[in-house]
Amino acid sequence: MPRPDSATTIQRPDLGAIAYEYMLEASQRGFIGLKLLPVFDTPLQSAEYPIIKIESLLKLQDTARSPRGNYNRSDYEFKTGNYACKEQGWEELVDDSEAALYRRFFDAEEVAVMRATDIVLRKQEARIAALVQATGTFTNSAVLTEWSTITSTPRADVKAAKVAMRVASGLIPNVMAISWTVFQNLLLVTEIMSAFQYTNPIQLGGEEAQRSVLAQYFGLDDILVGNAIKDSAKKGQSKSIADIWDDEYAFFSKVSSGGQDLREPSLGRTFLWTEDSPDILVTEQYREEEKRSEVYRVRQNTAEAFTFTGAGYLLTNITA
Repeated sequence: MPRPDSATTIQRPDLGAIAYEYMLEASQRGFIGLKLLPVFDTPLQSAEYPIIKIESLLKLQDTARSPRGNYNRSDYEFKTGNYACKEQGWEELVDDSEAALYRRFFDAEEVAVMRATDIVLRKQEARIAALVQATGTFTNSAVLTEWSTITSTPRADVKAAKVAMRVASGLIPNVMAISWTVFQNLLLVTEIMSAFQYTNPIQLGGEEAQRSVLAQYFGLDDILVGNAIKDSAKKGQSKSIADIWDDEYAFFSKVSSGGQDLREPSLGRTFLWTEDSPDILVTEQYREEEKRSEVYRVRQNTAEAFTFTGAGYLLTNITA
């Protein structure tokens, strides 16, 4: 059977389809980062982009004109944002003998691609979580009673956050991002249970239905539940499992609807350098003959960047 030499790298669109399907399921496994910062395709690895200041759009101007007079006019200021895409990726080695030995149990190349995909996406999720849960970046306030307390008042807290963000930026958040633990705590809060006890008991149904009901209760388009976890222990050590999304925060945001228009006032985007990475995940294969192995690589070239930090707001002290 002919094989490429070790210097040849082959793009594998068939395995790429596997990787892509795995990514599409990521939100169901608790990956929410790309919903907060949707993908924006760009032909440039790094660039600046203009940002029209919000005060340039919201000022009340004198638009009256007298007969034979001139129309009023003014200039406006803008600032610039910038991004610099960085390559991220992971490789998995599949030894010829091991692939043959375990073929009756599983397809080694499919498992290799799925593992590499998960590693790349999990790291991206951690990067985005760290960005949006930074109190130094976003206006924030602490709730008086933690949502892990059943007598807390999350509806009033959410309303206060929406009002504060609107006053600061003119935008109203359409999404709340919380950890899985915070979501579970909300389902036990007395005011929420009482609101639905006679019509649609919120404890019934699956997570998607519960999220939809809670989103309506809070006046939001969506509630994103971050259920991604990480093992911070080094290889060979006892596992140390922790949530990627911190239980201490509830993040509110005006999220972009996606597409290629940066004029939409929103939190930010995941810039994808399409010259090097035509898809959010690129799957490749090459031969390492000295190891009698096939190498499967999953990579991307991205930059997660904010276009307007005023489109985000943090509530803190969420969990006792």
